[in-house]
Amino acid sequence: METSTVLVAGATGLLGTEICRQLRAKNFPVKVMVRSTSDPVKTEQLTKFGFQVIHGDLLNKENIYKALQGVATVVTTVSSMPFSYKPGENDIQHVDENGMINLIDASKSAGVNHFIYTSIASSFDLEFPLSNAKRKVEKYLQKSGLIYTILRPCCFMEVWLSPAVGFDAMNGKVNVCGTGTNPLSYISLKDVAEFAIESISNTFFKNVAIDLGGPQGISQLDAVKIFEEALQKKINVQHMPVDALKEQFNSSIDPVQKSIFGLMLCVAKGGRIDMQDVLSRFNIELTSVNDFVYSLAETERLVF
Repeated sequence: METSTVLVAGATGLLGTEICRQLRAKNFPVKVMVRSTSDPVKTEQLTKFGFQVIHGDLLNKENIYKALQGVATVVTTVSSMPFSYKPGENDIQHVDENGMINLIDASKSAGVNHFIYTSIASSFDLEFPLSNAKRKVEKYLQKSGLIYTILRPCCFMEVWLSPAVGFDAMNGKVNVCGTGTNPLSYISLKDVAEFAIESISNTFFKNVAIDLGGPQGISQLDAVKIFEEALQKKINVQHMPVDALKEQFNSSIDPVQKSIFGLMLCVAKGGRIDMQDVLSRFNIELTSVNDFVYSLAETERLVF
């Protein structure tokens, strides 16, 4: 195994899959670590990419250590949320916190040079189980002695402008958090993947934590208008008032539910990310919400 090998943990997730696709296009030597319970179709696709697929458990340090042999860089997008949550096994405490700390420890023991970790935007500053785990791992990584890159993306367009969170613009029904008027720096996961790969060799990304956003601040209602223009139809908007979200947040006992309502409150509050400094050092054309929406609309027309 080449000493420049990259190990991707979380390779079957949305962001992990895109990182793998871009790594393949750039001919990086790649290992991927997936759970034994991962979607076999996605795992098979990674094998077809020519990657070495390793089934690993983040709670087993010895298992992780073996997977890291010959690896120079670790890129991790692992999270128990939102689709693979299983209480007591694949949950925030075991995966997002303990599992990540195990991966950091094993990486250091195995001689890994660089650890690239995907967190959440610093503007998402409300305390809830997922954000607390992310911030704890960030601090642990910064003190680990490894060269690190912490990427803090804002809202993924592919998630927060999708039916997964009740934003079903294609079918004319959208739920927005709060008033929907506060701007957010929506970012495409394709751009986050590109930043992750650039971090491997670009010294600007060494030992830093960087917030990542799209090219402009767009409110939820701004996004609705763009969808209406692209789809040429009216969209029904339902508001989830902040007070109602706070009530659900405060009464939630389940860590995932509390984290989901916490994220919704952060979205309601909004948050701009100034990308000027990052873009002055790294030439990437960020995907706009307009580009994303019109691409979806074109796909819709082609299908129907």
